[in-house]
Amino acid sequence: MGLKVKWLKHTLMFRFEAGTSRGVYTEKDTYFIKIFDSENPTVFGLGEAAPLKGLSVDDIPNFEEVLQNICDTFDSLDLEVFEWNINIILSQLIDDIFPSIKFGFETALLDFLNGGKRVIFNNDFVRSKRAIDINGLVWMGSAEFMARQVREKLENGFQTIKMKVGAINFDEELAILASIREKFSADEITLRVDANGAFSVDDAPQKLKQLANYQIHSIEQPIKPQQTETMANLCQNGAIAVALDEELIGVTDYVQKMQLLKKLKPTYIILKPSLLGGLQHCREWIEIATRLHIGWWMTSALESNIGLNAIAQFTAEYKNLMPQGLGTGSLYHNNIPSPLVVANGYLHYSPEQNWNLNLLANF
Repeated sequence: MGLKVKWLKHTLMFRFEAGTSRGVYTEKDTYFIKIFDSENPTVFGLGEAAPLKGLSVDDIPNFEEVLQNICDTFDSLDLEVFEWNINIILSQLIDDIFPSIKFGFETALLDFLNGGKRVIFNNDFVRSKRAIDINGLVWMGSAEFMARQVREKLENGFQTIKMKVGAINFDEELAILASIREKFSADEITLRVDANGAFSVDDAPQKLKQLANYQIHSIEQPIKPQQTETMANLCQNGAIAVALDEELIGVTDYVQKMQLLKKLKPTYIILKPSLLGGLQHCREWIEIATRLHIGWWMTSALESNIGLNAIAQFTAEYKNLMPQGLGTGSLYHNNIPSPLVVANGYLHYSPEQNWNLNLLANF
């Protein structure tokens, strides 16, 4: 009978209003993808397609129709177990204009190949022999709300704090950073900021100079993407290191990836598989960045623990010791209970915590 696929929509509910320069999140729709052998449906791989509103290439009105059409095509292939190559199947089945769907299928297939146990890569992270250093994320909101988040992250042992900037008064944001630096040096606490493209072309150079007063490690996407000359100038001459994020979205050709990084010369790039078209595209970005001596780290894109688990396991395939952006598992009231545990600023895979898929009972 061959391999089959189903999908299930799940609305994730935030524990608080999660603010960015693009707006405030209170809930997020995500889509779980289940791949199984029709003759043995109790063994299945799970993936997650989680397009971000206003940002993902595949944030489209007919997303569910497209997803169903891809599932129908996959079913019609009637693939026999283990008689296929994942990258070949994905390249033929899913266009790069649907990056979150490609990531969902890719990780579901990898999970299935590894026995349907949510093991995407059987490495030291899954075997609880390695934890992943992560940054503590501070969401936008009132100055009081952001300051409270900073205190909580520090109390919870995070040594790298990433703060969203660009939504409230910039002087208030600087004051929060100043309050951290009054207590902790750059050797004690690393500070990252993420503008999500909020700064204007005219204001960005001066704002980077002001941020430099607080020994900022890096700023993610200071201006909107596709402003090539200005971004190249900020990357090469700005007062603090620039990490490209949204700038990478939609760039799927290997040569174009190389040309972009050679042109802009950023210090870092940020990799989000749901936005970039899956793990294979991330591998290409990593290869190119390594050749060009550009640093990188992985970041989740508000996925549930299904997607976060896959990204974390992929990250652990590399000897990258930089703090990663993988701490979003506690954002939701109704996340999928998993072995992923954050403790003392690290993401752990705990054998004492089991996957609980009761929320997927109708799947």
